[in-house]
Amino acid sequence: MDQQYFGVSLEKLLTSGGQTLYMVAWSLIIGTIIGIILALILVLCRKGGLAENRILYNIVSIYINIVRSIPFVILLVAIMPLTRTIVGTTIGSTASLVPLVIYISPYLARLMENSLLEINPGILEATEAMGATTWQTIRYFLLPETLGSIVLALTTGTIGLLGASAMAGYVGGGGVGDLALTYGYQRMNTPLMIFTVVVLVIFVQILQFAGNTISRKLRQHK
Repeated sequence: MDQQYFGVSLEKLLTSGGQTLYMVAWSLIIGTIIGIILALILVLCRKGGLAENRILYNIVSIYINIVRSIPFVILLVAIMPLTRTIVGTTIGSTASLVPLVIYISPYLARLMENSLLEINPGILEATEAMGATTWQTIRYFLLPETLGSIVLALTTGTIGLLGASAMAGYVGGGGVGDLALTYGYQRMNTPLMIFTVVVLVIFVQILQFAGNTISRKLRQHK
């Protein structure tokens, strides 16, 4: 017989933790890639940008604003047909990646846009004077100069993802959210509810501390 903790087997606890880490990690990786692309479009294509394109800028900006205005739990349900088309199902941790990526990429894009706009305009003027290409400006000036700030943006995004992944458990995504809802709330298992809350709080504190430390070191080595 499996050893029980808070009325749940150790295997179930570990499985739920692994599902949450799986959802957060993969959605963060994919969302970061998309978010950086969107952020660069916003920065480079804005009025006065290095590759000014107001049409593309407005399309991306409106898309980001629309997605960010939709609460995640509504977005989760609204795009179920898209999730089923891409993954083949709407149940499980892998299926949850679709709404999580769609949710987090615009959120990260706005955070990273703010980071990229913090760069000294004189640096960009210098790159133009040196004849650097747009890609060279991004690779050697924009991203390196704002890396510390971007790390903080990713830290904030990761914490937001952790909360969203818990909500994904409400519709069969698994993870800590499903554990707290199915085995905690519905079974009146208060100790398990408290345990999941404490674990999430500790995880967030660790994430924030790590993000602050890495960001500070990157800023010091600029």
